[in-house]
Amino acid sequence: MSNNRPNILYLMCDQFRYDCIRALGNTGIHTPNLDRLVRRGVVFERAYSTCPVCIPARWTLRTGRETWNTGCYANEPPVPMDGMPEDMNERCGAYLAQTLKAAGYRTFGYGKFHAHPYFKPELGYDDHRVCEELWETPERRAQDSYASWLKAEHPEYSHLEQPHGDRTNMYYVPQTSALPADCVVEGYLADRTAETLAGLPQGEPWFGFVSFLGPHPPCAPPVPFNRLYDPDKMPNPVRGDPAVDHMDEQIPWMNRIIWADELNDFAARNFRSRYYGEITYIDGCIGRILDAVEALPDADNTLICFFADHGEHLGDHHAWQKESWFEAACHIPFLMSWPARLAPGTSDALVCLTDLFGVATAAAGIPELRDGTDVLGALAGTAAPRECLTAVYGRPGTPLFKIMLRTGDWKYIYMANGRREQLFCTGKDPQELHLCNAEQPELLAQLRAQATAFCDRPGLYAALEDGALRGFDYTERPRPRIHQFDSSSGIRRFGLVPGYEE
Repeated sequence: MSNNRPNILYLMCDQFRYDCIRALGNTGIHTPNLDRLVRRGVVFERAYSTCPVCIPARWTLRTGRETWNTGCYANEPPVPMDGMPEDMNERCGAYLAQTLKAAGYRTFGYGKFHAHPYFKPELGYDDHRVCEELWETPERRAQDSYASWLKAEHPEYSHLEQPHGDRTNMYYVPQTSALPADCVVEGYLADRTAETLAGLPQGEPWFGFVSFLGPHPPCAPPVPFNRLYDPDKMPNPVRGDPAVDHMDEQIPWMNRIIWADELNDFAARNFRSRYYGEITYIDGCIGRILDAVEALPDADNTLICFFADHGEHLGDHHAWQKESWFEAACHIPFLMSWPARLAPGTSDALVCLTDLFGVATAAAGIPELRDGTDVLGALAGTAAPRECLTAVYGRPGTPLFKIMLRTGDWKYIYMANGRREQLFCTGKDPQELHLCNAEQPELLAQLRAQATAFCDRPGLYAALEDGALRGFDYTERPRPRIHQFDSSSGIRRFGLVPGYEE
């Protein structure tokens, strides 16, 4: 094994749209440090989350396996199907940090993991600091690295029930952090990462994974990032025919439960202004980490990847949150920098989060692609890029199941609930406003057949019925509001605090 193995740093944001980096064309946002990373490396213009929601995206990242192998098809604990082994390592292999640690890498992982169990020490990190959004019990809050640090170092903020911003009915209401910038969780993560990098022994390769919580709602950037962007200069959402936008029952269901079903254009612009403020704040935190990397003697032999678990609709397609196959939700930023090996530029290769396992192991000299493709090989011209990306959301055999094929200029979507299909030409119609089903019946049938054939494998068998994609009569789920109060303090509903009479 080469003694010149690179350091590897993965930087991940939560709910970061693909179109929110200035150097990639959004002149309305300020991201000088991500722009700096763009100039330092390769931009993948067609990168996707193959299950665009927090928990399954993270299982994919750490295993290099897709949903049908992880058994995690939505924001749920992983449960394997079709007789696959119960143990995650047995059915998916060692986790990424485990794999690199066994190869001689020093490993550290900080931030949001969304593992199951909640705090999972066997992921493979020598230094593992978990920072989550919510804490269901006092014990979980006490285990949270950031919450513990804030309590110990800044007890003046111990009165805050939710230091990352109020949720529930405030989920999509623009907020300002009650904390100064250096006390917000992303600042904490940046400082811990910079300290760790400065203290690492020379000559020993390392793998670091830093998972920021933002810009996932609620968007509560600290001062002065709360007022960087004028809501009246933000664009309105891009909406298509409501009947097409809401063919996926997940969208109106999600809008309602997270208190976003009545947001108008002003509310959307107002929220976007704070979403952009969050991104600019996080960009500065990333800058501190990049400074720490560039201070190292082997900075040029450090592979840095920046990506997101999924996007955010921001009102586009009459939708909020994620979990759809519209570009706003599943198309993600994906930047890769390795000055010693990679010339800066752009790539139109189809890539996804699953590929990051192979990127790290190939760079470390122990290539293991698993369910991904050889991205580094494709850049070097020694491996073929992916021709078609197939992605799955929702447990097979249920109305929540839906499958997406992305190939060339086309995107095909099948939704089991209502047996609905969508065909978009993303090349000519990047905003996905024109449904092409009636104009392209042969292509529609071809891609349907391709999706059907793809599901003939363990983990997806239940998506088929009598040789076709299984479907259900269209039904709408009940749409209750969800309450995300501070459960660690026993607060679970509106009303008086515990201990007081109603």
